[in-house]
Amino acid sequence: MSGAEEINFDGLVGLTHNYAGLSEGNLASARNANTTARPREAALQGLAKMQRLRALGLSQGVLPPHERPNIAWLRSLGFSGSDAEVWEHAWKSEPTIARAALASSAMWAANAATVSPSADCGDGRLHASVANLQTMLHRLLEGEQTERTLRRVLPDEARFAVHPALTPHDALSDEGAANHMRMAGGAGAPGVEIFVYGRRASEARTGFPARQTREASQAIARRHGLSANATVFARQAPDAIDAGAFHNDVVAVAHEHVLFHHEDAFVDKAALYAEVRAKAQGFEPVFVEVPRARVGLDDAVTSYLFNSQLLRVPGQASLTLIAPTEVRENNKTATVVAEMIAQPNAAIGAVEYVEVRESMRNGGGPACLRLRVVMTPAERAAAAQGFFLDDALAAKLEAWIKTHYREEIAQPDLADPALVRETQAALDELTRILPLGSDFYPFQRT
Repeated sequence: MSGAEEINFDGLVGLTHNYAGLSEGNLASARNANTTARPREAALQGLAKMQRLRALGLSQGVLPPHERPNIAWLRSLGFSGSDAEVWEHAWKSEPTIARAALASSAMWAANAATVSPSADCGDGRLHASVANLQTMLHRLLEGEQTERTLRRVLPDEARFAVHPALTPHDALSDEGAANHMRMAGGAGAPGVEIFVYGRRASEARTGFPARQTREASQAIARRHGLSANATVFARQAPDAIDAGAFHNDVVAVAHEHVLFHHEDAFVDKAALYAEVRAKAQGFEPVFVEVPRARVGLDDAVTSYLFNSQLLRVPGQASLTLIAPTEVRENNKTATVVAEMIAQPNAAIGAVEYVEVRESMRNGGGPACLRLRVVMTPAERAAAAQGFFLDDALAAKLEAWIKTHYREEIAQPDLADPALVRETQAALDELTRILPLGSDFYPFQRT
């Protein structure tokens, strides 16, 4: 489809960004638990990354943060009183529940949904399936509001199909686009969709949780009307999960015809390569592997080398890697990247380093912060235009962040009932900056 492009929709970092260490298997989250977070800086870093991609000539979208603390959920658990009283009671009596209600993890939009472009789907529509994120309580809470967001962004049912999350059960555990890749000759060309899973539904858990089941991935492929001749299901290596690669996008990333991955990312790399080659239409897949002898899984996870964005800058013959500065600060990963982009006719020929340190400390790199959506010109025109970033919107969001976000949040600050009023006032204003409507957040509907 002529003119189609992959648009990154980044999640705005929420006002309650904090380090609670809620995510089992996420080593950075555990390592930084209970330290002081900087919400304002985190949000500005995320916005700066979006603006950097725009400066490179790429389209960029924005997704709003969720309401946190999640007062409506706490009320469903029997807490009562004013919103501030609900929060105060929950924090004092059920701190584990309260921390889940406070998490701003929806900022990692790669977990929001799995998206298949219209070129791949049987009915010719763009399909998006909201992730259930059932493995972790604080993330399980995101599905309903994420669906509401995607329906605001993609309102035209003739062109878009937004599916609710799969039934939240261990057998259908789904973590969204973080375990989904797509390879194609170009954004608008039919592609090969690669679903990466950690376990089957019948398998007992060992080690860190494998958050994606094959059954969930297959259900999404069926929902989206994907052809079996253009769909691949690959198993993530258990050693990678146990090393801290809680999602596939910690050890692999793909764009267009290129798959960039760690040697130990998959159980059967040869079978994956062979199936992708057999199912590729009109393009020759290129696999760029980083050997474990050069970069071990430990360095891959701590630097988030593969949790980078891989994209094509307009006019460039090769792809560009958008990597966190931590990759540059690690001697092994920095050397591998420098050698890779220096090769003649390199598939990945450039690197841009971005500063998202606040997100990284909670276990989310550049790739975690964005949801990839391939759109034709007609689909982009049918989407809600106010979610596409331009200079005017960026300026409004920057001013909003600087006005409403706390500079620091230490653990004792989380108990403050004023946090509820602050976040609700800020989000109410955001619904007038982004085209969300005055009933978007639960507190606006009560």
